[in-house]
Amino acid sequence: MEVAQTERRADLLSFVFAGLQAGMLGTFWMLALVGTGASWQRSSFWTPENLLASTFYGPGAIKSGFSGSTLSGLALYLLIYSSLGCLFAAAFRSRLPRPALLLAGVLCSVAWYYLSFHGFWRILNPPVALLHAERPVILGHILYGAILARFPKYLGLASAPETELSGQAFESEAVVAESEEPH
Repeated sequence: MEVAQTERRADLLSFVFAGLQAGMLGTFWMLALVGTGASWQRSSFWTPENLLASTFYGPGAIKSGFSGSTLSGLALYLLIYSSLGCLFAAAFRSRLPRPALLLAGVLCSVAWYYLSFHGFWRILNPPVALLHAERPVILGHILYGAILARFPKYLGLASAPETELSGQAFESEAVVAESEEPH
């Protein structure tokens, strides 16, 4: 049996999509951790999303519990952090070994936290910067960075070798199988 193997090299778009996937997964885990932290502080699980929703709906979006505006905050989190995942994967590709990639992911996500919550959000929407729970959000960013560093795992289909059976090999296997059957 002849098996033809062709190895495809992952291109930039494959890395971007892998980063998108890792970024989305990391965002959900980060928000789960931050929401749990908010619950422990006797606030609503949806406080982080409601804070970001106040960018669109104003201070009225900062409510206790889930509401229609919460979805816009969740969508904004997904948009921002999935985009960061794309940029991270495109920037680092396969250039670093795993431990260094993990460190880079955590450092980049913590740097993004300080840049966004202590800079960007202070100007754009001050309640987000003032009302977020700092410790759970930093821990959430560390978790996000660790998950983001696993983006090469999502390159599996794009960089795995393809195996194709040639038509002749398939036919010869069928002939051998038929001749081995007891009559």
